[in-house]
Amino acid sequence: MYNYIIADFYLQSEIDIVGLGLRSFRPFEVESTERHPDAIFRYDEKLTTSNVEIVAEYSSSDFELTDAVGTFYKSARGYLFVTRHRHAESPDMLLHIDNETNVITTNYATYNEVDIAILRYALWVMFGIVLLKNDAVAIHSSVIVAGGLGALFLGESGTGKSTHTRLWRENIEGATLLNDDSPIIRIKEDKVYVYGSPWSGKTPCYKNLCYPIGMICRLSQAPHNRIYPLKSIIAIGALHPSCPPVLAHDEMLQDCICN
Repeated sequence: MYNYIIADFYLQSEIDIVGLGLRSFRPFEVESTERHPDAIFRYDEKLTTSNVEIVAEYSSSDFELTDAVGTFYKSARGYLFVTRHRHAESPDMLLHIDNETNVITTNYATYNEVDIAILRYALWVMFGIVLLKNDAVAIHSSVIVAGGLGALFLGESGTGKSTHTRLWRENIEGATLLNDDSPIIRIKEDKVYVYGSPWSGKTPCYKNLCYPIGMICRLSQAPHNRIYPLKSIIAIGALHPSCPPVLAHDEMLQDCICN
């Protein structure tokens, strides 16, 4: 068994995720190989679409630089993520999460370079479901740490999130980058923390660290510099679009995000 701790959650796998090529998981490895009661990633060669009862199709997306399409479904027992190459007669990679056990099963044990990129995304989707059930959520943002506090910068693609945190590092002594794409926010004992994660977009910044949140700021481009606080409803509207959009199609998951 291979153990990983992400945002203080155990992810235990029957597959060596790092050995497959997902090196971003290395900082999150735990030396213990014993089975943990919260194991959530297992290999099941019998997993097929024929033995998973699909209830609804939620979304499909193309993967850059591949001819593969990923589709997210609701199943009778949980959620299913399926990838299929456009000219293939049957699906390639399947990941299914059981709502009762939070166990993620996959039909793949070996991956090529293209599959690794797809697996990284599929695990992000599935682990994101586990997070939502436990007062945590992945937030599309760039996070800087300064003075022992995390500052998350949100915004539409191209707004300048990474540029903004780079300017902090260049101009504010001691400022460091925690994550540049998908940090995890978690509520613990009525306090809110931000965690590094194995998912950091195109910037290889994978840190198994945690900080209290000092600020969450949504950026927009303008000819001037200005910052101001938002009232609660407007603040929710500013934060919500940065939660995983692939999970926004399901009523239960949407309730978890809003809660």
